[in-house]
Amino acid sequence: MNIGQLIRRGETCWEIPPTSAMRVPAVIYADEELIRAMDQKVYEQITNVATLPGIVEAAYAMPDAHWGYGFPIGGVAAFDPDQGGVVSAGGVGFDISCGVRTLYTGLTMDMLRSGLHRLADELYRAIPAGVGSRGKIHLNPHEMTAMLSGGARWAVDRGFGEAADLERIEEGGCMAGADPAQVSAKARERQRQEMGTLGSGNHYLEVQRVVEIYHRPIAEEFGLRTDGIVITIHCGSRGLGHQIGTEFLKEMAMAAAQYKIALPDRELACAPIRSPLGQRYLGAMRAAINCALANRQILTHLTRKAVDTLFPGVRLRLLYDVSHNTCKVEKYTVNGRKKELYIHRKGATRAYGPGHPDLPEAFRGVGQPVLIGGSMGTSSYVLCGTEKGASQAFSSACHGAGRAMSRHQATKQWRGRELVDELARQGIIIRSPSLRGIAEEAPLAYKDAGAVVDAADKAGLAHKIARLEPVICIKG
Repeated sequence: MNIGQLIRRGETCWEIPPTSAMRVPAVIYADEELIRAMDQKVYEQITNVATLPGIVEAAYAMPDAHWGYGFPIGGVAAFDPDQGGVVSAGGVGFDISCGVRTLYTGLTMDMLRSGLHRLADELYRAIPAGVGSRGKIHLNPHEMTAMLSGGARWAVDRGFGEAADLERIEEGGCMAGADPAQVSAKARERQRQEMGTLGSGNHYLEVQRVVEIYHRPIAEEFGLRTDGIVITIHCGSRGLGHQIGTEFLKEMAMAAAQYKIALPDRELACAPIRSPLGQRYLGAMRAAINCALANRQILTHLTRKAVDTLFPGVRLRLLYDVSHNTCKVEKYTVNGRKKELYIHRKGATRAYGPGHPDLPEAFRGVGQPVLIGGSMGTSSYVLCGTEKGASQAFSSACHGAGRAMSRHQATKQWRGRELVDELARQGIIIRSPSLRGIAEEAPLAYKDAGAVVDAADKAGLAHKIARLEPVICIKG
């Protein structure tokens, strides 16, 4: 990115003042090295977001920002319905509620070492992964509607997990306001056989070791201890979410003129929040959030069964489950008034600080766990939301490493088999149905997650708590 276009407001804060059609400034949180490495598209896309009707305060980009569809990935924006605010399918993304959940195992590396390869094989057998992967759960029309309404609560009611899990999931495991009637027959059909599957791309299940603690008191509150083993699942709403995004983006683009919305980029297609189209999209999008929550809940159940096969009696407890790619209604103070705003987070994580009433009781004293996935074979991180974050970017933080090059570029530079062998030499076991998929997700095809996390920490978006290293990775 051309750094000369920005005004530096701090070590990790850069501003683009409003020009032309921009209604508010754009703000990017990153250190100088990350800013210089960002593609110019981030500048173009975040300034375009700042032109949308009803946007509040600023359009924000997180330290892992890179080019996306409409919004940059890592983009955050809040819209006020009282000021003609809009909801944008491009501002949510195609993989609606793609997210991360982390489970404690109670195991240590010494306890796991002799069974690593057997555990990798058992997890790979139990967890359907890859393009077009199909699960063993086939939903009839009635159950599909119930799942879209109930999310992880539906899954727990069907025996996929424990009631205690719901206390550690955003929205208590069920997104209110879902309207399954707005989910098309095609979206439903795409999902009918995909429940309990990882999919492909950057989705994964990892067995990870806690290797470094940065803030011991909060780490202890989170249940994290050095050399402890956790399991992290990263996936979303699969084909259903993608189909909803595709359909509503097309409809919103066609309706823009009707709503007198001048789009700087067709990919920013949106509709007024209080319009029939806006409400239909919100109903479908919330149903897709429930689909993602149910999917991760089923994967948790399958993971528990796989681990129990080799380690009978080991109980996997949920640390937390966070979503990316959402639009949620949240209350913030704007110009001295408490307002309900529609917060778009595309490739960004909600990061509530201590004391927030929507946090589970277990975390209300310290703040929300923020789960940051690294690239394949590299460190992941656990962060914690801050009070300062509410005024920084509507309680938002980064979500991962962020791509540094396209998947096509990655396959030109790396070969899947070579990566599997290299990671094995580092003590990391990879299981995947696709060597091409491994090449697409090569570690160096992504930014350094550590640098992204450090920037988020310095900016006050979220505090760094612990670092995790992978020992097993199940990839799509």
